[in-house]
Amino acid sequence: MIAANPMHRIAICALLAAAAFGQPAPNPAPAPRPIVLRAARLLDVETGRTLAPAEVLVEGESIAALGTSVAHPAGAEVIDLGDRTLLPGLIDAHVHLFLHPGAEDLQTVEESVPQRTITATLAARADLLAGFTAERDMGTEGAGSADTAVRNAIDQGLIPGPRLRISGNAVDILGGHEDANHFNPAQHVLSNATRANNAAELVAVIREELKEGADFIKVYETGPDSVVDGRLATNYQYTEAELAAAVAETARVGRHVAVHATGEPGTLWAARAGVASIDHALQLSAETMRIMREKQIFAVPTFTIYEYFADHDPPAEAAAERALNRLHAAEFRKQLAAGVAIAVGSDVGPFPHGTQAAEFAWLVKYGMTPLGAIQAGTLNGAKLLGWQGRIGALKPGYFADVIAVPGDPLADITALQKVQFVMKGGVVYKR
Repeated sequence: MIAANPMHRIAICALLAAAAFGQPAPNPAPAPRPIVLRAARLLDVETGRTLAPAEVLVEGESIAALGTSVAHPAGAEVIDLGDRTLLPGLIDAHVHLFLHPGAEDLQTVEESVPQRTITATLAARADLLAGFTAERDMGTEGAGSADTAVRNAIDQGLIPGPRLRISGNAVDILGGHEDANHFNPAQHVLSNATRANNAAELVAVIREELKEGADFIKVYETGPDSVVDGRLATNYQYTEAELAAAVAETARVGRHVAVHATGEPGTLWAARAGVASIDHALQLSAETMRIMREKQIFAVPTFTIYEYFADHDPPAEAAAERALNRLHAAEFRKQLAAGVAIAVGSDVGPFPHGTQAAEFAWLVKYGMTPLGAIQAGTLNGAKLLGWQGRIGALKPGYFADVIAVPGDPLADITALQKVQFVMKGGVVYKR
């Protein structure tokens, strides 16, 4: 038997400790010498103030100092980014690393899990290079707990990618939103989600998924969706009591539930049960919004996926997507007025990975200020992922997750779609 390298044991212990206490895993290979980042501007996402000019001192994996000028330690590398704005790395709270453009159901039938896992590693790299230094993977769509391997490989420095919170397979009822409902039943095509039909089965599935490495649990609560007389029509899947059982089981071990939920009554029951986020949130009642505001439950709008389908689906389906978009945009303004907390999530996967910063532009088009949208994709994302105080802002002691974009994103939000520099945990991935 070969004795383990002591440094390897230390690294493994650090990774295990990070997982146990809900902290982002330490970057595996921070720069061996200090780095000073210099740019024309730095955006303080908490206050909206712009620091000009700006320097950031990075030591190891963390930010040591920032200001109009900082100390330059002996041997420090200076990276001059010129006429660009420094921001914290972006956070996408709704991604699907195991999906790519094309017929979604056929991917899960025709592509093996090993093939899909390789594709997921490429998706993670594309997202990181687009400036997304942290993400929440909202279900492997039939690939089980394969996202555990992707997350762990990123944390161990084996592949490039964002910091990840993962859910494994999402949870759904028999015949539910993600079941294989349109195939020949005699073929016994597997569901894209894990089935649970009552509270007891939900608890059993949750325990299995947490055992396999999930950081949180995703539950499909509504679907399918249509607009009827200006109102959203959608089926609920779990009762309030069943959702409450799921929330209680995850809370027992310090985790949470996120739901795919577009409208009532499923969204109301999810809010009452105490989920962490309601993803898609096309139409919310006044009472649902009141509870979400009271409990600080995030809405994750995912405009980009609806816009993409409206442009790429066959005519009849595209028309239905456009009707959903119009309703969603009007309802989103009501959610903003009601003070519902918003986190950025794009639902990337069915559209190309690395392009999801378009979500910021849609948020602004439909009512958010540029600063509000940026805060939704940094500060709020960090809170939803459970990493507030470590990522989501540029501050001393935070992880050095830093991006640079041309111009001023407060003047032109589409600058976030042109990320030209990416650092995660003190390591430069794009310059």
